Amino acid sequence: MTEDHPYFLIPGFSQTPPAWADVVDALPPGRQAEALTVPLGLDFHQTAAHLAGERRGTWAGYSMGGRLALQIAIDHPAVVDKLALISSTAGIADQPTRDRRRLQDDELAAWIETNGTEAFLERWLARPLFAGLDREGARRHRLRSASEVAGQLRRLGQGVQLPLWDRLAGVVVPVAVVAGEQDTTYSLIAAAMASAIGPNATLHIVPGAGHALLLEKPDLVAGILSNL
Repeated sequence: MTEDHPYFLIPGFSQTPPAWADVVDALPPGRQAEALTVPLGLDFHQTAAHLAGERRGTWAGYSMGGRLALQIAIDHPAVVDKLALISSTAGIADQPTRDRRRLQDDELAAWIETNGTEAFLERWLARPLFAGLDREGARRHRLRSASEVAGQLRRLGQGVQLPLWDRLAGVVVPVAVVAGEQDTTYSLIAAAMASAIGPNATLHIVPGAGHALLLEKPDLVAGILSNL
């Protein structure tokens, strides 16, 4: 990787760019990496377009950031040399399920606006998805405004994103699809995504890890990015 092909890193839901700090620190010396701020107030396609800009390099996204990175690879392929999708998905294919998720996200967004971000983080990090995670570490590098967190959930959640499963075969750059071994739901999704993308995709199931791979296994994530 040269300076002409840097890493662009997109954080997950409610996260700020320093959520990638441990991964960036673990990259080999000389690798240029920029963790990006997810803009506020835009819909999913607008957000992906804003992030893409005129940047070109290796794109990596965690969870929500992976969905955005995938959208960039599909809508703006000229800016993507390689792609890493970490603990992510191509969206919810079933319309009724997607509609239910949108309603659930709307309800959660309203709850966040009423109860604030600290209560939200306590509730969010108590999910089985984050079992075993250091709670204090996971609370750092988060949006602090309840309206910003709620707005991101409403505009960028899986309930409002159009699924990309039928477009995965059109991604022709090298792709690393990554999930934690203990994150069984997303491990299955990762395998399905890698299969749908085809021979350009490499599936990485990280042993002993759950969903929050940026915090749990930053060295392994950095190694996967370095070897893309």
